[in-house]
Amino acid sequence: MVMDLAVELIHATVQLEQPLGDGTRTVGTGFLISSPGPDGKPRTVLITANHVFDKMALGEARIGYRVANADGSWSYAPKPIKIRDKDGAALWTHHPTRDVAAMVIKAPPEFAKAAIPVGYLAKDDTFDAYQVNAGNEMMALGFPRGLSANSAGFPILRSGRVASYPLGPAAAFPTFLLDFSVFPGNSGGPVFISRQQNPTTLTPVSDKAPEQGFIAGLLTQQVELNSERLEIGIVTHARYIRETIDLVGSPLAPSSVAEAEPPTPPAVQGARTAAAEEAARD
Repeated sequence: MVMDLAVELIHATVQLEQPLGDGTRTVGTGFLISSPGPDGKPRTVLITANHVFDKMALGEARIGYRVANADGSWSYAPKPIKIRDKDGAALWTHHPTRDVAAMVIKAPPEFAKAAIPVGYLAKDDTFDAYQVNAGNEMMALGFPRGLSANSAGFPILRSGRVASYPLGPAAAFPTFLLDFSVFPGNSGGPVFISRQQNPTTLTPVSDKAPEQGFIAGLLTQQVELNSERLEIGIVTHARYIRETIDLVGSPLAPSSVAEAEPPTPPAVQGARTAAAEEAARD
């Protein structure tokens, strides 16, 4: 079945939050990747920016799952996810030099199915193969200021143009710039190309390597000068997402379990999304 990678990534992208007890919350964005473990069995890996988890001081966060209802509507149904042990130590795996975090989770079946195959993460030669360069448009998903696209908790899709040169190799240039406004809550979201120059061509989503679209990296920072936002985002290359997932492959790496429980429509009690009046922190 031929699908649009943008739509597939919308389903795989989730809001991560931790209430702070004073009416505010720490908010970030994450997305799900399907990657086989060391034993070859499938697993669902949650990807985000390391600083998103690092700023969450409590042991439990919430991951914003969404559930399709029989009438065609959707319910926002966040679930708790343990991110620290009883001593406060991190349960996620982070890259040693880049702002990338990964955690194996037990997601609800529909979300495990929505996870994007790891083959869609760009490799070192992907940008050259697709002739991606400065000025090309990319898309990004996230929850700016903790806002979602609607009450069902879907992420907001935005776009911008590549604003730096050269783009590689990633070992020499681990990040690149994207010309669009970044807000707290965007951090950790996927940055991707879903189509070639032909706008009528959709991206086939399968377990094989992508032919017409890929995840270029994840949004990790915004550019500021003298406390002034320059409306430029910093994207960390997908190479470092791959490397972080490989680190999770260690048998000693911690794993968090977010159990799936049947939600009671319209949503879990107390769950909120798209609350513009709520303060959100990155």
